Amino acid sequence: MIRYAVPSELELLATYDHHIAKEELAALLSQKRVLVMFQENQLAGWLRYNLFWDNTPFMNMLYILEGFRGQGLGGLLVDFWEAEMKTQGYNMVMTSSLSNERGQYFYRKHSYIDCGSLLLPEEPLEIIFRKKI
Repeated sequence: MIRYAVPSELELLATYDHHIAKEELAALLSQKRVLVMFQENQLAGWLRYNLFWDNTPFMNMLYILEGFRGQGLGGLLVDFWEAEMKTQGYNMVMTSSLSNERGQYFYRKHSYIDCGSLLLPEEPLEIIFRKKI
C-alpha cells in the first residue's frame, strides 16, 4: 500500500531517515510531501520530495528498507509519485544521484534523462535527472 505519510508517523520515519532534520521532516509531512509504502503492515520504504525552483517536483529521497529491496517496490513508489504529480498539473519531475551510487542506473532505467550536474568540494559528482510525465 502506498499513501501520503501522516504527522503521527514522524517518529517512525525519523528512526530511519537520518538525512533530514526532524523539524523539516515534520514540515514535509504536514505539506503532504512524503509518501510511504507498507507491505504486510510494515514500513517498506518512503519517498520525499520538494519543489525545485518552487515549481518543479524534485524527489529528494527514495529509500527502500533492506528486507524489501530487489522486489520492484522502488519503481512502484516512483510510478505512484509521478502519477500524483501529473494529477497535480505538473509535466516534469526531477531527482539526482551521486555518481558513485547505483541509483543513477535505477533512474535511467525508469526513463529519467541526465540534464546536469553539481560538483561540491570533497563530494562525488551529483547527477541531476529529469523526466517528462
